[in-house]
Amino acid sequence: MKKEIICTVCPMGCRITVEGEGEKIESITGHTCKRGEQYASAEFAHPVRILTTTMRLEGGKNPVIPVRSAKPVPKEKIMDCMEAIRGSAAEAPVRVYDVLIENVCGTGVDIVATGEA
Repeated sequence: MKKEIICTVCPMGCRITVEGEGEKIESITGHTCKRGEQYASAEFAHPVRILTTTMRLEGGKNPVIPVRSAKPVPKEKIMDCMEAIRGSAAEAPVRVYDVLIENVCGTGVDIVATGEA
């Protein structure tokens, strides 16, 4: 399998081509630095993303509060995590970085507040 990845590590935005199967990488070309090579390797084998969204808020002046994952979550778990967040509600008062959902969907990642209410 061949996959083209645009590197987001630095502003250069290198177009990196990775060839391989599953987690076995045969070649990586197009990177201009070691960090780009590492990013492309990780993105090919096991892509992760920071999840940002909003969560219902009870007892506050606004109906929702902004939240994000404390660490990147596996890309294949994003929709499951969104369902868990959609089914939850935070109780005011909430401070920035308060943990609102621990270990969301068994990922080992917490969902934290990025706003106050």
